[in-house]
Amino acid sequence: MKRRTSVDIEGEDFHINGQVTYPGRYFKNRRVEGLLFNTRLVQGIFDDLNPDTRSLWDYPDGPWDPERNTDEFVAAMPCWRGAGLLSFTLNLQGGNPQGYGKNQPWHNSAFTEKGQLRTDYIARLKRILEKADILGMVVILGCFYQAQDQRLLDNETVVQALDNVTQWLLEQGYHNVMIEIGNEVDHPGFTHPIISASRTAELIRRVQERSAGRLKTQAGRLLVSTSFCGGKIANESIARSADFLLLHGNGVDVERIREMVDQCRTAPGYNVQPIVFNEDDAFDFDRPQNHMLAALDKHASWGYFDYRMAGEGYYDGYQSIPVDWQIRSPRKCAFFDLLQQVTGCGPDDSVPL
Repeated sequence: MKRRTSVDIEGEDFHINGQVTYPGRYFKNRRVEGLLFNTRLVQGIFDDLNPDTRSLWDYPDGPWDPERNTDEFVAAMPCWRGAGLLSFTLNLQGGNPQGYGKNQPWHNSAFTEKGQLRTDYIARLKRILEKADILGMVVILGCFYQAQDQRLLDNETVVQALDNVTQWLLEQGYHNVMIEIGNEVDHPGFTHPIISASRTAELIRRVQERSAGRLKTQAGRLLVSTSFCGGKIANESIARSADFLLLHGNGVDVERIREMVDQCRTAPGYNVQPIVFNEDDAFDFDRPQNHMLAALDKHASWGYFDYRMAGEGYYDGYQSIPVDWQIRSPRKCAFFDLLQQVTGCGPDDSVPL
């Protein structure tokens, strides 16, 4: 299949279609060129297979509908891209639709218990990936989530599920998808030991090896990484194997954002990969010091994580179901306003529809 968008890595910089991202762009003497600003939009293919909890996600004007959710996601994508967003994170097992919390009885997984791909989930995923390919956007596709991996039977079916995702992506010929094995693999909520900080490098290498020579990109294969909990950096085995390093900035102060990037670059196993925050629930976008600008200070990509907080309404949050995918809440507007300033992009920029 002829695809429009491909992602490559050269040193610490991302390239899309052979050109460095945000070419020539600086913001207040900070180099923007080569970065991959992103947003955590993990619920783009969400559904709930538990009939006891499904009604929790009803829309203000009607019942929960996973097809409507994906349709509205796809409809909003040109707005995000026009504001300078080049990437977003999806997850095949979503994320906590209530933001944080241990008790997650809903059933949201693109995998059957034996690791097969659910056709309805994959059909929704394809709609998003196709649109991203048209728009020139990169998708960070997460495979496993710590409150849903128990939907798979055991370690062997985890591997089978990962193999099935890898094969499907290769058959579709996507060149704009990067893999995140698991969301926060050091989190104690994971059931299966193979999705753990001590073993995830095995899964990273498996995807790299099984996709080797299968894509017409500089690497010739899928680019793969995994993320750790807020404030933590990758261990040596993951730093050595990952193509890019994923950080989460939840629960830390501005200075810790800079420290985390410095620690990655001096840690054992670091191979001069790009460093990407793909989850951070700190905002303060109107202040001269915030997490997004702190990451930029260190030439690290940054990702916005937004959920609906107590007392907030339908327009608020990108992880809370049901989602309003448009840019309408004050917090979303503030993020995209700053993103436009940093990247030099704007709503009138030419974006293919």
